[in-house]
Amino acid sequence: MRKTALLAVVSVLSLAGWSQDQGNDGGTFTGNIETTFQYLNEDTIIGADQPAQKGLMNSYMNVFYTNKNFKAGMRLESYLPRIQGYPTNFDGTGIGMRYVGYANDFIDVTLGSFYEQFGSGLSLRAYEDRALGYDNMLDGMRVILRPKEGVTVKGIYGYQRFAFQEGRIVHSQGIVRGADVEVNLNQSLKKYMSNSKLDVTLGGSLVSKYQRDNNSDFILPENVGCYGGRAALRYGKFTLDGEYVIKEQDPSEDNGYIYNWGHAGVINAGYSQKGLGIVLQAKSVDNMSYRSDRTKQLQDVLINFLPAMTKTHTYNLVSSLYPYATQPVGEIAYQGEILYTIKRGTKLGGKYGTSINVNYSTAYRPKRGDNMVQDSISGRMPNYSINPFQMSDSIYWSDFNINIYKKFSKKFNLTLSYFNMLVNNDVATVAKEVGNIKSNIFVVEGGFKFKNKSSMRVELQGLFVNRRDSLGNDTGFSDPNGTPVDNGDWVTLLVEYTINKNWFVSAMNQYNFGNGNLSKIKEGKKASPIHHPYLTVGYVRGATRLTASYGRQRAGLFCVGGVCRPVPASNGLTLSFTQSF
Repeated sequence: MRKTALLAVVSVLSLAGWSQDQGNDGGTFTGNIETTFQYLNEDTIIGADQPAQKGLMNSYMNVFYTNKNFKAGMRLESYLPRIQGYPTNFDGTGIGMRYVGYANDFIDVTLGSFYEQFGSGLSLRAYEDRALGYDNMLDGMRVILRPKEGVTVKGIYGYQRFAFQEGRIVHSQGIVRGADVEVNLNQSLKKYMSNSKLDVTLGGSLVSKYQRDNNSDFILPENVGCYGGRAALRYGKFTLDGEYVIKEQDPSEDNGYIYNWGHAGVINAGYSQKGLGIVLQAKSVDNMSYRSDRTKQLQDVLINFLPAMTKTHTYNLVSSLYPYATQPVGEIAYQGEILYTIKRGTKLGGKYGTSINVNYSTAYRPKRGDNMVQDSISGRMPNYSINPFQMSDSIYWSDFNINIYKKFSKKFNLTLSYFNMLVNNDVATVAKEVGNIKSNIFVVEGGFKFKNKSSMRVELQGLFVNRRDSLGNDTGFSDPNGTPVDNGDWVTLLVEYTINKNWFVSAMNQYNFGNGNLSKIKEGKKASPIHHPYLTVGYVRGATRLTASYGRQRAGLFCVGGVCRPVPASNGLTLSFTQSF
């Protein structure tokens, strides 16, 4: 790794020097820097611990170089140590990504680190999400060919990044290989379809992983393939796309070393015109945990990605207390959304119009057929039968929400939101509670603009959970004698004030008024509600952003696209710096 890192540095500098020697302009350097520092205090009321180091820091710096057809880049990473909530496999300082490459209109070749996605990601998605502490990049070689207009062919081969330890990339044990073809018929068959109102794109992918069989208890396949096809259609105001993939027998820690095949399918349909948008989605998944190391779990070395069939929420209480993470073991999910704008000049529309957004999503356990085990160790037979989109009556998740946005004047707007959510905590574990957690959430958000060009945004959020009696029976939301599930009811008040184009300040308080301290309540003691105040001051100038925050943060989950990481309770100072160049 040290030699590879040195080679990456030398390659970038050599390209820059070579271009200058040739009388060129020296190419272009771009990139960004990001640093987050935490100083944490112990807080026994919310269960926040002070680490031995007291100070924690994550830092990143990306540097990208391009000169005509040549490209190179690297990312320096530093975790001294990692900030709270980050996976334990992030540690040290060093080069966490590096590549060199060449690209023209026909070919694009990358050697080293790269990110890639085939279709919607059901068979392959290598990507980074720094907020989640997630990075499953591939180290090896990628080739992209564009032999004619509308045709793209991709080939990838490499090891996955598993960890970053002692300033070095640690790879997974398995090797990932794959190929993908995508064709836009309207572009590639211009003679026949250039004037067609129907736009058609077809694609197909094949991914294979290799991992040596070193298990003494099972006969494990060393090469496991995942393959399928996709299509996207657009006709006027209508869109329809879908993808379906099959995964071969892949016994692993995730599925209990069964020999079932896996499948994943997604369908998206949409209609859009001025003032109206409709989206319908469906997903069927079974046994689709696909990793380059069969012994890993959680978010480690996942080759593929299963898109979340839930709305991405931004309000604090909605997104982080009881979110739902995609279940690769199996789920049947559906989502529908309607966005309608009431016309201006009408009674309800007013001067600026009124926007209404209604969304519903749900997920169920797949319905599996009769047990088919026939000596699974020697015969390697499936454990059960299953058909796509065949669901049971066991619910995992549901979310109904409605948002109404109205602009009353150039200086004032208001958003009213309601969320009714249910999560089966026995499946998508988000708390210590047993069974279903139900919540009703109400949000009022107002935006204000002032004469001195400053502005303010105010949010008031309230979350109310269901109650249970002494026997654990669900008694609903309004039973005064029932015990609130998990941590009880919450309210959040957020005020953000933008002073000018450079300065802003925000203050937030999360108030656990419906619970206080459950351990004290169960002991028959009086418990005071818990406050979580949090203050932020920020400065922005051009591509530079500095923020300083201080206060309490409650424990919860941070989720993006159905992928989540736990965030522990904390009390302390957070400094953040970002810079682009």
